Amino acid sequence: MTERRLRIAIQKKGRLADASLKLLKDAGYRAVQGKNELLYRVENAPIDLMRVRDDDIPGFLEDGVCELGVIGENVMAEAFAGNGEHERPEIIQKLGFGKCRLMVAMPEAARYDGPASLEGMRIATSYPGLLGEFLRRNGVKATPILMHGAVEVAPRLKMAQAICDLVSTGSTLEANNLKAVELVFESQAVLALTRAGIDPAVQNVADSVIARIEGVVATQGTKYILMNAPRAALDEIAEILPGANSPTVLPLAGKEDKVAVHAVCRESVFWETLEKLKAAGASAILVLPIEKMMM
Repeated sequence: MTERRLRIAIQKKGRLADASLKLLKDAGYRAVQGKNELLYRVENAPIDLMRVRDDDIPGFLEDGVCELGVIGENVMAEAFAGNGEHERPEIIQKLGFGKCRLMVAMPEAARYDGPASLEGMRIATSYPGLLGEFLRRNGVKATPILMHGAVEVAPRLKMAQAICDLVSTGSTLEANNLKAVELVFESQAVLALTRAGIDPAVQNVADSVIARIEGVVATQGTKYILMNAPRAALDEIAEILPGANSPTVLPLAGKEDKVAVHAVCRESVFWETLEKLKAAGASAILVLPIEKMMM
């Protein structure tokens, strides 16, 4: 009998492709290429990776072809724009990479006084669904012009008066004498789950993948801090520790007034943080990266 394997859709090419493979590697999965570039098999778990176009992933999830998918939130939202939330695959986890913003941009010389300034305009975009939702929310009547690439040239070619496109650094807009004027949608890579139901034969595998990926995301920027501190300064030190839950406090042998403090900090730990801890009486402060963490 053929073993039932969990299927995960990831982007074959593009800005999320390598990061998606790294995410799964960091989660402990060893993927090797199968008979072709479209299928990778995980050696140490019953998992297949289906490497496809990013705009095909929402359909794969909707139809239950894949149980899980790593996809840009913008691609997911565009695929289901205008549908109810219950129709969309469920977003399990935001992954912290592939961040970008869908922005309305206009020529540098154009005046912009809010969404009403777009009234009656032609707006070139690869995201007509999200742009349409934005225009309806703001009561603006404008015409989305669908383009599948080089959206930024539309104003120069007199095809449109504005554009709605993804922005990461803003350098492409500057090169085309455009300025971003309005945020439409903020996006990053997400882990999504089909609503078509998961075969009980792979439910445990899916649960394990989700838990491991949550652990990988939780370690991003997370540090483990150890220090010695006066017992009397514990409240002050707990206030200083960035993004930490209640620290672990252990007695120090032979020193009744001092303790060892261990804490997981989920926010950045800067030199200024260490200086504040030292000023509060902490000593022997050690900051360590966290390789793995199960939530």
